[in-house]
Amino acid sequence: MVEAVALSDSPVKSQQVGEAELTLEQRREELVKQYRTRPLVFLERYQAHLTPQHLVSFSHLISDPRAQHYCREVLRRASRRTDRTRVRNQRYAALRALQKEGDYFSEEQMRVREPLLYEQYVGQYLSEEEVFERSQEAMQGGRGRGEPGAPGGGGGAGGLADLLLDSYQERLLQHRMQEQQEKEEGAQEEEEEDDEEEEGRSRAANWEPSPEEKALLREEFVSQMHQHFLDGKDKDFNYREVDENPDYDNLDIVSRDAEEKYFDDDDDDGDDDDEEEEEDDDLEEEEAEEAEQRKKRDSEEEDMMIQ
Repeated sequence: MVEAVALSDSPVKSQQVGEAELTLEQRREELVKQYRTRPLVFLERYQAHLTPQHLVSFSHLISDPRAQHYCREVLRRASRRTDRTRVRNQRYAALRALQKEGDYFSEEQMRVREPLLYEQYVGQYLSEEEVFERSQEAMQGGRGRGEPGAPGGGGGAGGLADLLLDSYQERLLQHRMQEQQEKEEGAQEEEEEDDEEEEGRSRAANWEPSPEEKALLREEFVSQMHQHFLDGKDKDFNYREVDENPDYDNLDIVSRDAEEKYFDDDDDDGDDDDEEEEEDDDLEEEEAEEAEQRKKRDSEEEDMMIQ
């Protein structure tokens, strides 16, 4: 506990102007003195740097309403940090699931969500052939109605309707990109640009990346789209379905358990004779680990009380 506060940027003692700063060891000594003489003041002053594990050092003050208040603040702050971590982990789990299933992170769908960002990193460097292929893929992706065997498909009318719809969506996409570009340019005009910045923009406009550089730019675009998703910036995505969904908790643990179960089942076919011996060994190891953990826990509690 004392170490956590000593390593923080919190002042621990009033000092005169020009007086040398306290060393880390001096900060430790001062904090120990404050805790032993005025523990409630210590809790009030440094509670922003404490964690729930440190609160055991103030258990003798639990009857004081002020100590109860500061302890609740420590717990509340830790809970908020835990919630933020949990939400981010759940969104990462959802991102992985969306990568495996569906087309949410397909190039076309990401282009629809952030057309200007796509154009800056990928679109402006595409050849005419690549642009044509992209258009064909986009049309095929949304042309289920016009394909043979699909409802309403198999005819020219359906294909024409799909073509008109794709053309309309492309115009909407271009309009959205124009709006984003105007907004970005408006923000840039508020900043002063020197001659070097203008020259840099001119060179960038004439730059033609190599295939390797194009691949890196595409990777950077995808990385930024992933970050947008994790930060909750995809405006049309319902994050409540992820943030409040327990199915996305501990995804790695669930996957690992399933993998271990698969290999355990495979081993059972050939290792039945050794099962009892292995169980005895595991039991002995678990008992030894529990004894070691109890010893470590008792030592930590003793050190915490001394601090």
